[in-house]
Amino acid sequence: MLTPTRNLAATLAAIAPLDERRRAAAWARLDALTKPRRSLGRLEELAATAATVLGERRGATSALVFAADHGVAAEGVSAYPQAVTAQMVANFAAGGAAVNVIARQHGIEVVVVDVGVASTAPPPAGVVAARVAPGTCNMLREPAMTADEARRALEVGIAIAEREAGRGVTMIALGEMGIANTTAAAAVTAALLRAPVATVVGPGTGLDPAGVARKQEVIAAALARHTPDPSRPLDVLAAVGGLEIAAIAGACLGAAAARCLVVVDGFIASAGALVALRLAPAARPYCVFAHRSPEPGHAAILAALDASPLLDLEMRLGEGTGACLGIALAETSLRLFDEMATFESAGVARRRDLEPDGGD
Repeated sequence: MLTPTRNLAATLAAIAPLDERRRAAAWARLDALTKPRRSLGRLEELAATAATVLGERRGATSALVFAADHGVAAEGVSAYPQAVTAQMVANFAAGGAAVNVIARQHGIEVVVVDVGVASTAPPPAGVVAARVAPGTCNMLREPAMTADEARRALEVGIAIAEREAGRGVTMIALGEMGIANTTAAAAVTAALLRAPVATVVGPGTGLDPAGVARKQEVIAAALARHTPDPSRPLDVLAAVGGLEIAAIAGACLGAAAARCLVVVDGFIASAGALVALRLAPAARPYCVFAHRSPEPGHAAILAALDASPLLDLEMRLGEGTGACLGIALAETSLRLFDEMATFESAGVARRRDLEPDGGD
C-alpha cells in the first residue's frame, strides 16, 4: 500500500493560501502583452490562475485515473456490468482508451491506480496496485466503506499526488473509472449540498428513464438509511461514496499541498473535489474545472463551488478525458503568458484612448 509522506491532517495543514501579489503581477504582465487588454478572454484568466499557482515552475503533466468498483451496482443502477471496471483498467494499461489517446496527443502521462477494483487478480502491468478493498459495500444495505477504508483510500490519493509532484509534475488531471460511480457521486453530492436527490441524478452510462428512477430510489433510500452529516465530509464519503472518489479527494488535497495546478474532470471527479474542498477550502484556488458534464449533479457542484468550467462539449465519459483537454488549454495559456512579447519589448505602441476593453 502506498504511504503518503504527510497524513491527511498534515496535508490539510500544508495547503497554503495563494500569494495575491503574484496574481496581481500575473495580470500586470498579461495586460502588457501585445494584444488589446483582456482580448484572449478566459485564456487570460486561466493563465493568471496557473501563473499564480506555479510561479516560474513549468514541469511535466499527468492524468491520475483512479479505478474502483461499487457494491451498489448490484441494485441495477448502471447500464453496464461490474466486470467492465477491470476490463477498462486493462484497456487503460494497454493505451487503448479515450484518455490515453488525448493524453498522448498532449504529452500527458496517464497514471492508472487500482484503489478498489473488484477482482481477485492483481492489476495489469503498469497499473499502480493500491487496492484498499475489492470495491465498496452496497450502500443500500450497509455503509459503502468503513471510516478507516475511506481514510486509507484518501491517503492513496495524497501519496500518488506527492509522488507525481516529487518527480517534477506541476499540473495534475483527476479522472476515474468505476461502474456505478455516478450513483455514488450523486449520493455524495446530494448529501454534501443538502440537495434533493432528483436534482442530482442523471442517466450515467446511458440509463433509460426507468433506470434513472431506480437510481434515484436507491440513492434516496441509502441516504435515509445512513443520514450522513454534511458537516462531516469523511462520514458522507464512508456512508455513500466510493474508493476512487476518496482517492480523487486525496489527490486534490495532495496536489494543492504540493503547489500543483489541479485540473478536475467531470461529475465524479468533481464530487471528489467537493469532498476535498469541504475538508480544505484553502485548496479551491488551486483547482481548475475542465468541462461541464450533462449530468445534473455536476451543475449543482459547479454552482456550489462558484466554478466556471473551461469547456462545454457535452462530454460524459469520465476517465480524465475532459481534464486532459483542460491541461492542454492551461499549457497554451502559459505559453502565451511566457512567450508573447510585451508592448515595450516589441516596440509596439499601446492604445491611445480609453475605449472599452477587447476592441479589434
